[in-house]
Amino acid sequence: MCESLALEQIDEQMWQIPVGARPGMRVPAQVFADQELLRRLRGDRSLEQLANVATLPGITTAALAMPDVHQGYGFPVGGVAATQAPDGAISPGGVGYDINCGVRLLALPLSAGELGARREPLLHEISRRVPVGAGAGGGRRGLAGVNLDRVMTLGPRALLEDQGVGSEQELALTESGGRLEDADPKAVSARARERGLGQLGTLGSGNHFVELQRVDAVFETEAASAYSIGRDQVTLLIHSGSRGFGHQVCTDFVRRMDATLHKYGFELPDRQLSCAPMNSPEGRAYLGAMAAAANFAWANRAAIAHRAREAIAAVLGPKAARDTRQVYDVAHNVAKLERHHGQLVCVHRKGATRAFPPGHAEIPPEYGDVGQPVFIPGSMGTASFVLAGRPGSLERAFGTTCHGAGRRMSRTAIRKQVEGGALRKRLERQGIAVRAPSARGLAEEAPEAYKDVEQVVAIVERAGLAARVARLRPIGVLKG
Repeated sequence: MCESLALEQIDEQMWQIPVGARPGMRVPAQVFADQELLRRLRGDRSLEQLANVATLPGITTAALAMPDVHQGYGFPVGGVAATQAPDGAISPGGVGYDINCGVRLLALPLSAGELGARREPLLHEISRRVPVGAGAGGGRRGLAGVNLDRVMTLGPRALLEDQGVGSEQELALTESGGRLEDADPKAVSARARERGLGQLGTLGSGNHFVELQRVDAVFETEAASAYSIGRDQVTLLIHSGSRGFGHQVCTDFVRRMDATLHKYGFELPDRQLSCAPMNSPEGRAYLGAMAAAANFAWANRAAIAHRAREAIAAVLGPKAARDTRQVYDVAHNVAKLERHHGQLVCVHRKGATRAFPPGHAEIPPEYGDVGQPVFIPGSMGTASFVLAGRPGSLERAFGTTCHGAGRRMSRTAIRKQVEGGALRKRLERQGIAVRAPSARGLAEEAPEAYKDVEQVVAIVERAGLAARVARLRPIGVLKG
């Protein structure tokens, strides 16, 4: 943590870097945390980056950081910023390279006890059907015959209409129906298209995963019942994004906006914050390309879920596959036009998850009384959480909460401490079956590399952003 940035405590769960702590700050920088998490931020540039975000043209209220915050590109991961429409800034660094990286939760119609010895065969079958790794996935490619322009425009609806992948119910149980309407395929470069071809329905690498889990605790029975999850039930959590397609979109527009900063008279403390006014040619083009990548990512998770259902049918039978229900699909790297506090703003959520409360118009009707589902992955050796959005998210954080445990060690640092083969054996002794393409990649995602997810979730719950509904323990992990 930058020692020159003095923090003021606002309440038990929030600290603030005041305007004036850094030249050019337009609003305060606020972080949801406790004393222990703040101490762990020392040596990390995340709070310095958050203060830099507070200098963005058009930013309103505050630059925010969730308790899973850690250093990123320009914006910290776990950062939230709302800029006034139509002429406030849009910054690709405020979305990130993996546009619409997000999570989709499926609830299987059986308990962990009923799954029993079929756990390993099911994980193996999923690993056979879902390509993993960099590129198109170890030589195995994504869905064939995909019309990329339709996917960019319609998201998973294109797969449903063209290939029978998914269902109307799944579209309804996806954030924004799985589609940002302002997508502009013409704004997407040929290189991005090239990188996206063959990657639809592939998991990717890094921290992406498909995880078999069991529900080991239910905290809020009404919400759990609405979400159709119960104690000891088997669930499947899919974590992936827009793959090389989104990465290239971000790369293209970081370069383009960096070259045009002078045109708008923007002076930034960090060029990684490169941005443009939303209503400028560069801003409109980025929003169109970003929406296309977000739609691609929702389609990607839909395609992975389709392949997972095929694996369920093969191992557990067609009825189990038919009765496997999508709980929800939510993004955590995206920028969206929303109305907050009486203003139309562009909410940048980078490593942060939408968490709308009960009664919000954008929640599916079946969840209207309990709030939007939120999924917070921990690490493959600990737990993940299902939460429900609460009114404090709108009051304090533009309808947002955290997106995971958050890294506390870099991939390079954790590889010096953990060996992949030993980690695999340790996880298997814990009853967690593992499939991973490399020992090195497995080591990079060791549980020790992440913050304590229980602590992170407790902070957002005490802050009134979201409430715990259920805790999920891993029983099988397919790593990217």
